[in-house]
Formats: sequence, structure tokens, C-alpha cells
Amino acid sequence: MQEILKLQQKIVPELMDLLEKRYNILRAIYYNQPVGRRILANHLEMGERVVRTEINFLKKQNLINISTPGMSVTVEGEEVIDKLKDFIHEFRGLSEIEESLRQILRIKKVIIVPGDVEEDHTVMNELGRTAAQYVRGIIKDNTVVAVTGGATVKEVIDNLPRIPYFKNTIVVPARGAMERKVETEANTLAASLANKLGANYRLLNVPENLSDLAFSTILNEKSIKNVIDILHKADVVIYGIGRADEMSARRGLSEEEINIILKKGSVGEAFGYYFNKKGEVVHSTPSIGLKIEDIRNLENLIAVAGGKSKADAIVSTQLNNKKNILITDESTAMEMLRIINDIY
Repeated sequence: MQEILKLQQKIVPELMDLLEKRYNILRAIYYNQPVGRRILANHLEMGERVVRTEINFLKKQNLINISTPGMSVTVEGEEVIDKLKDFIHEFRGLSEIEESLRQILRIKKVIIVPGDVEEDHTVMNELGRTAAQYVRGIIKDNTVVAVTGGATVKEVIDNLPRIPYFKNTIVVPARGAMERKVETEANTLAASLANKLGANYRLLNVPENLSDLAFSTILNEKSIKNVIDILHKADVVIYGIGRADEMSARRGLSEEEINIILKKGSVGEAFGYYFNKKGEVVHSTPSIGLKIEDIRNLENLIAVAGGKSKADAIVSTQLNNKKNILITDESTAMEMLRIINDIY
């Protein structure tokens, strides 16, 4: 397959360029539907004349519908998007990059979505959709699923279809709340995922960054202890990754505390733990939820993160995490490889 693709690229490179262009247009319509031509052209940074020509072609092939509200993708168009995604994946040699990154990081699996989430927001949609498909494939009934908060994890859950067949499954937040955006807090996302799965859920109604006294008192609360006991039995954990500087500020830490964390060499954060470039935990914030010893023993630990600006952070949290699955975008993966080569 790879050899044929390379030959095509050498002999008819314009064919591959056209295919990618039409794929990107079709994908952009899918994630923005119903959408008008002018908005689509602005989003893709293409001339309206070019977009009009391609839209006419896609319409003739019955891949899109055009109506008063705007353009939308047909069922046949959705099938083409799914199949082309795999083709583009192979065409760009992403399978080889996935394996290289997996070996270098020494983790269980790497899945790369074509594109750049910082340049094209539909790539973030695709990242969520790809992660949702993976999650759907591994979740079974009678399991415990834990989720962290964050916009990326929300994207995963939003892209998961309603499959209410998991009545004996329990969904729990992996950590307490950060008291910021309610719609992206772990509690909210746990409830949302449970509704998609037809599962039960439990909430951790406690803030982060508690005093030692408050922390020990809350841990003795029966309702909290029950949720923690369930959380320790988690079979699947879906989580996001943040930059150390951004997450320490978002968690409401003082400027002095943030400076201490950064002086320790922290570049990445996950589950309230801060990692340096070698993948070592150099700082942690007191919180109720999964602990590092729990995380290391999980069978299905799924990290979903994208953005070149987060590449350092992603590398730091993934190094030597043998049971981890990383789902990211192409540009971030390439930046991660560059960073790793510089370090080693």
C-alpha cells in the first residue's frame, strides 16, 4: 500500500493534492453543517470560486446536500469521510510515525489524526471522533470508567454516539472539580458520558486545592469514600494533558506556588501531577481522586491531547507509561518527535 502511494505521489502528485483538498472540504462541511459557502470558504481560507467548483462536484457525487440553511453531508458522504481518513493516514505515513513514537515513548499505543488542531478546528473534532471510536471499542458492561475535565475530553464525549447498552457500568470523575467552567468539569463530563452509555454515575462534589485539615475531613465522609472506592476499580480512564504553566494558573495557585512548580522543571500536568522533561513527577497538588500509583496500574489509560504548544507537556506525561494509549494530531506528533530527538 505504502509503495503504491509513493508511486502515485511521484507520478501524479496533483491527484493526491486534489483528493486531500476535497477530503478537507467534505470534513469541514460535516463538522460545521449546515454551513454556507462563504463561511466555509473563510474557514478553509480558500477562494469562493474554488470552493464553489468543489461543492458542485461533491453535490453531483451525492456526497453533500444543499438546502436553505446550508450544506450538509449525506450518509454516503459520511462513509467516504471515514474511508478517506484511513487512506490519508496511510498516504502521509502516519502508521510509521505512530510506531516510532510508541517505541520512543515506550507506551502501549499511539493513534495520530491527520492535520493540525491549532490551524484547523475540524482536526480537533476529528481527534474527538477518533478517540470516541476507540473508547466505544473497548468499553464493556460491568466496568468502571473515569474521566478528567477539560475541553478535549468534552470533545471525545460529544462525538460518542448514544449507545445505551451499559446499564451495569459506572462512570466517575477522576478528580475533584476546579471550580471553573462547569461544562468542562469532570463531574459534568462523567454525567454526560453516563447518559450516552445508559450507565450509572457518581460525582465527586469537592473542590481542589483544599487545606490539609479540610482534605482529611472530607476523605472521611462516607459518600466521598464510596466514590473513591469505585474510582480505584476503574477499568478505563479518559484524560487530557495540560501545560504546567497554564494548569497551575488555572488551578488557582498563587504566583509563588506557580514559580516553585516551574523552577522544579515542570512542563506537563495530568491528574494534578506535574512532570519534568524526563517524565518524572516533580510536584503534585493535594486533591481527591486517582493517585499516581493507581494510574500506573490501569489497563486502559487513554490520553487525548493535541496542539504543538502542548508537545513538551505531552511527552513529559507519556514517557515510560507502558499501559498508556495516546491519541493526538499529526503536527503535534511531529513536534513531539523533534523534542524527543533534542532531549536524547
